[in-house]
Amino acid sequence: MSNNLILQSDFGIEDGAVSAMKGVARMVSDNIFISDLTHDIPPYDIWVASYRLYQTVKYWPKGTVFVSVVDPGVGSDRRSIACLTKTGHYIITPDNGSLTHILHYEGIESVIAIDEVKSRLPHSEESHTFHGRDIYAYNGARLAASQIEFEDLGQSIDLDSIKQLPINDSRQEGDTLIGYIDVLDIRFGSLWTNIPLSYFKENDIHHGDNLIVTIYNRENKVYQNIMKFVRSFADVNIGEPLVYINSLVNIGVAVNQNSFSKLYHIGTGNDWRIEITKGPTF
Repeated sequence: MSNNLILQSDFGIEDGAVSAMKGVARMVSDNIFISDLTHDIPPYDIWVASYRLYQTVKYWPKGTVFVSVVDPGVGSDRRSIACLTKTGHYIITPDNGSLTHILHYEGIESVIAIDEVKSRLPHSEESHTFHGRDIYAYNGARLAASQIEFEDLGQSIDLDSIKQLPINDSRQEGDTLIGYIDVLDIRFGSLWTNIPLSYFKENDIHHGDNLIVTIYNRENKVYQNIMKFVRSFADVNIGEPLVYINSLVNIGVAVNQNSFSKLYHIGTGNDWRIEITKGPTF
């Protein structure tokens, strides 16, 4: 077991919620290392929370404990769960779809339904709206500090019983590569798709090639342009669009030194489809 505890939420840092979670973790043990994945998940956006776990978990040592709290159903009958991934990491989160991308792309070894009565911060029984502090951070810290075993958190449940969000996989139809805009590179507005680099290699697409990029919102075409496939943003002029390989080795679309998503009002999720074909040579 690693002594790392990584926190993610949609709480922001304007108030004391995140600090309270860290305080509870420190009360459990001052020998654990606490870090933040992000607390800027858009409010209630389970899809983005799921993707950020997938983006990050594999880069921490095995045994690291992640706590993800994007929980619009807090206090309801939704379950609190903990999982052991096939990469050897632990995640504690509501059972609301937050494990979707991890399960789909990385795999999950086992899942436990946390006993919210027994496994919670002492004297927090009357609080029903801050499980991030009372259940998730508390149990995450106990697990990271090796005060309990994974199996001590509750009852093992069937992996098929946990809630999953729908994912549309990328595919190829003829000469067209089809994918979906999974998430944004938030600060810079780039589009991260689920089209893997392997598709480009299989279709003999190389750096410097021109590509026709078309984006649909459901069945409505909202953008189409010819852009270059480049190694880095500096390979095109400021303000020009480009296709590149993102840090997950999937295809990204961007504008050099501007926000593609804001310029063209592009969103994320299964309603946002992107199609790429080889373009003309100029």
